[in-house]
Amino acid sequence: MRVLIADDEAVIRMGLRTMLEDKGHKVVATATDGASAIEMMRSERPDVILMDIKMPGMDGLAAARRIMQERPTPVVMLTAFSQRELVNEAREAAVFGYLVKPVKEELLDATLALAVTRFKEWQKLQRQAQDLTRSLEAREVVDRAKYVLIEQQNLTEQQAFNKIHRASRSRRVTMQQVAQEILDRHEKESRAKKGGGKG
Repeated sequence: MRVLIADDEAVIRMGLRTMLEDKGHKVVATATDGASAIEMMRSERPDVILMDIKMPGMDGLAAARRIMQERPTPVVMLTAFSQRELVNEAREAAVFGYLVKPVKEELLDATLALAVTRFKEWQKLQRQAQDLTRSLEAREVVDRAKYVLIEQQNLTEQQAFNKIHRASRSRRVTMQQVAQEILDRHEKESRAKKGGGKG
């Protein structure tokens, strides 16, 4: 794996690099604080980031949050503390693994692999949530368009649905697109009527 190490202690960075390279991973960059970790993440695009929770300036948690917003990447937190509140904060920052310092070599590989697996599962859930949101939005638009057709053309709900469905198939566009056009046209006509009424 291509790994980015972020820790303000040179000895820890060197130790981690040695352990990772011995396991066949490639250390693509090292950083000493959260801000430079974000810069390195942008330029090097690592597979996984090993990041100290406590660093000068921007700490590891703040950097992890920024990374998840900007370019989601699995982050494993390094901590010398087993403080419950920091672990809870890390969970909220979407951190995918933890290692307590001094890092045990036998735990390093397994923790990185687990973080990447968890990250892939998280990505899958994100995609499913986006798909669900999109399908709910589409359904809402189609429903609103159906009621416009029912009102305008005195159709049943099924007839209105069939009309949108047929138009979508014949034009090879989504039902949402057809429905949106119906709504836009209806809005235009309503505005024109209001404008005409004033004159």
